[in-house]
Amino acid sequence: MSARPDPEAYAGPQPRPDPEAYADPEAPAAAPQPSPPDPQARAVRLGPRSVAALTLVSVIGVIAFGWPLLADSASGLAHSQDAPWLFAVLLPLLVAVVVATIADSGLDAKAVAMLGVLAAVGAALRPLGAGTAGLEPMFFLMVLSGRVLGPGFGFVLGSVTMFASALLTGGVGPWMPFQMLSMGWFTMGAGLLPGPDRLRGRGELLMLAVYGAVAAFAYGTIMNLQGWTYIGGLSSGISFRPGDPVHENLVRFLAYCAATSFGWDLGRAVLTVVLTLTIGATVLKALRRATRRAAFDAEVTFEQPTRARTP
Repeated sequence: MSARPDPEAYAGPQPRPDPEAYADPEAPAAAPQPSPPDPQARAVRLGPRSVAALTLVSVIGVIAFGWPLLADSASGLAHSQDAPWLFAVLLPLLVAVVVATIADSGLDAKAVAMLGVLAAVGAALRPLGAGTAGLEPMFFLMVLSGRVLGPGFGFVLGSVTMFASALLTGGVGPWMPFQMLSMGWFTMGAGLLPGPDRLRGRGELLMLAVYGAVAAFAYGTIMNLQGWTYIGGLSSGISFRPGDPVHENLVRFLAYCAATSFGWDLGRAVLTVVLTLTIGATVLKALRRATRRAAFDAEVTFEQPTRARTP
């Protein structure tokens, strides 16, 4: 005798009970859970060895720029024919320190990729204003990049950008390592400005604009010091005279800057200020978004895979 089929076995899916129907209406409502905070865009970390490397290359750079002021006219060190030997030593040393900074700062593939992209953009921007009253839009990008990515990344970015632009424009010469040093300092200074995690909005843009203007003049002045010593021995009242007291040569140097490069530096400073105040907020936002997504300071952890259960 066959058993009767159970009608509940063929019943459709039963509706799930509504948990709110059994809830106590007098119970307090649960507080809404706060959304996770938006992570801050953190700069690439700067370790002790990176600080030591940057200090070393900066000290060597200062000596390379200023040694003609202290050289005796009878020693022969202040003559321009001896300068290429110093450049030949300075260039590989600068490249070696830059590579050491990249390795010590823990730059991964994402940071190196961002470094390459920003350096390519900066190198492409430089020829746009070359030869026109000092209008060089690459300085604006270097200021904002150094602000977001930090002093260590900024120094590397400034040096690599100047090196790439020299290759792009055919500007390779004895002045190139000095340009790399100067642009590295220029970009590193933006990363050392106060309030990287707190200051935002109009105040930050004004601070970056003021720094860009001052640093644009400082860059031109430093590069003038590098080229001014080549014209030593001329009869001009603003030329460099090897062996003269330092204060007398500095007075001539300031007159030389005012007479030859003030207009050029002024154009660079004005363009940097205008670009920072007009489109700086947009570029800063894009750089910070890219930095958050790259998560340069995230620690890489490895977990042991779990084995699947066997039935």
